[in-house]
Amino acid sequence: MSKGWLVLFAFALIGYAPTNAQEQGAAMSSDLVAPAKAFVDLLVKKDFSRAESYFDATMKTALPLQKLDETWQALVAQAGSFKRQVGTRIEERSGFNVVIVTCEFEKSAVDMQMFFDPAKRIVGLFFAPAQSAAEYTPPRYVKSNAFREKEATVGTGKWALPGTLTLPLGQGLFPAVVLVHGSGPLDRDETIGPNKPFRDLAWGLASQGIAVLRYEKRTKQHAAKLGSIRRQFTVKEETIDDVLAAVALLRQSEGIDTKRIFVLGHSLGGMLVPRIGTSDPHIAGFIILAGATKPPEEAILEQNTYLFSLDRTMSEAEQAQLEELKKQVARVKNLQPSDVNSSLLLFGAPPSYWLDLRGYEPAEAAKLLKQRMMILQGERDFQVTMDQFQKWQAALSSQQNVTFKSYPKLNHLFIEGNGKSKLAEYNVPGHVAEIVIHDIADWIKK
Repeated sequence: MSKGWLVLFAFALIGYAPTNAQEQGAAMSSDLVAPAKAFVDLLVKKDFSRAESYFDATMKTALPLQKLDETWQALVAQAGSFKRQVGTRIEERSGFNVVIVTCEFEKSAVDMQMFFDPAKRIVGLFFAPAQSAAEYTPPRYVKSNAFREKEATVGTGKWALPGTLTLPLGQGLFPAVVLVHGSGPLDRDETIGPNKPFRDLAWGLASQGIAVLRYEKRTKQHAAKLGSIRRQFTVKEETIDDVLAAVALLRQSEGIDTKRIFVLGHSLGGMLVPRIGTSDPHIAGFIILAGATKPPEEAILEQNTYLFSLDRTMSEAEQAQLEELKKQVARVKNLQPSDVNSSLLLFGAPPSYWLDLRGYEPAEAAKLLKQRMMILQGERDFQVTMDQFQKWQAALSSQQNVTFKSYPKLNHLFIEGNGKSKLAEYNVPGHVAEIVIHDIADWIKK
């Protein structure tokens, strides 16, 4: 929000949009690896004063010492104690060099992404689930000879996003689905550790004769530009504008049945379905996977409380971290409309983000939609829990155009497992369950 940040992996961004420093292309340079690793070392040592010296002026304002301290403590609260740095790589995004230091924590692996300007100052900082180097192996339900893929561009101008359109082979007009990410700077596959649930969905549905469009999320592709609108940033800029652009692209694409274009939203994407549907009433229908119904700040607290409780005991450090989270939640709740242009950051997001979502009740708002809806839920999901699924049911069960289904063994990624779901589970390779693919395909073709 992702957008502020909720829990690490799939449900949220942890970090701060890079500042509006000038976008000057710089040659990729290994010279940036040393300062990036040194910066991480300073965070581990909690030497935030020296760590701050790596920031440019705007970052120092956006992320002062106290906020940097709070961000690090929140990360440790979710990922566990820091163990070691395990690797680095350099990428170029929007004219910036990005050094990614992969770090191993007690509960999970994290990619610390540092955006550098030509003067080797950090102008942006993000934390995201570590990308696995493991090769993706398609699930058994994928029929690779049943579809083809081509590159696509979603939107125009400075926010244009690279994407992939997966098209079934054969003649005729195909129904199509746009995939909408959860929170965080996610790629077109919604990669979480070694898992790629959006690729599973795209290839699985295409194997069933359904076209799928997926794309890089704006907070990943254009992180370096988002600082320029930081004080006006909401879910509209994060997600909704790009979904509408993706639907518009499909309407202009050869081979697509323009009367059967659907939107599938996962987590945050599912939560925003009512707003998307209101913005474009001509969308044929919606599939909601683990759609959140709780205010994001409440979900942050609930998810972390759950994680801390897994070992049945809560350390003093965890108790302190939980108390800090409660304070942050209270600050979000106490925001006033006059704070909308403040430079304050709460959970990494500006007041505009939180104020925009205040009072938003997704399940109630969905009552106004005329389109068909399918709402699916993994019963082992600790990020969007069954009580949130039940809220959708309570609001919409009387409407004949809504279908509900939950799956006892599936987690937040709709991957099968056993027992209580944990963060570490997201580091285990898996695939979206075959039954989910078939249920969605059958519903679309109904």
